[in-house]
Amino acid sequence: MNSLKVSQDLLSVQNDLFRFAFRLTKNRDDASDLLQETSLKVLDNQDKFVEETNFKAWAYTLMRNIFINNYRKTVREQTYVDQTENLYHLNIPQNSGFDSPEGAYSIAEITQAINSFTKEYRQPFAMHVAGFKYENIADEMGLPLGTVKSRIFFARKKLQQMLKDYK
Repeated sequence: MNSLKVSQDLLSVQNDLFRFAFRLTKNRDDASDLLQETSLKVLDNQDKFVEETNFKAWAYTLMRNIFINNYRKTVREQTYVDQTENLYHLNIPQNSGFDSPEGAYSIAEITQAINSFTKEYRQPFAMHVAGFKYENIADEMGLPLGTVKSRIFFARKKLQQMLKDYK
């Protein structure tokens, strides 16, 4: 297909491509960027277009693939890979409540609540908070893994119940 024919076909489907881009991005500026990127891709790859096929469908496919690739790139850039020793940052809750005054608990209140637990719940919970893995806690205490997990779960629930008034 010659360059002039591709340019004419591309111009004839610009409005349709923009509407499709807007449906994908939900944003006029992003849709314009996607349309521009698709137009460049069409012009750069015009030698790969087979004349007997539907030009509009080919352009739509290129746009959809560009959108998917950009989305995946954005997700990849926003993903944080914790490379610290012992994966320190993975244990930090994203919404810890310490950003706002109404979400901050005094250490004394939390410690008092934890100390009110019986030893069978307090010890595995304290070890878990200290960073021990479930398997290590089970080995240390000589308990089955499921028992350790359930005790930590129940201790966490009890702590939430005790501190619910502070939220």
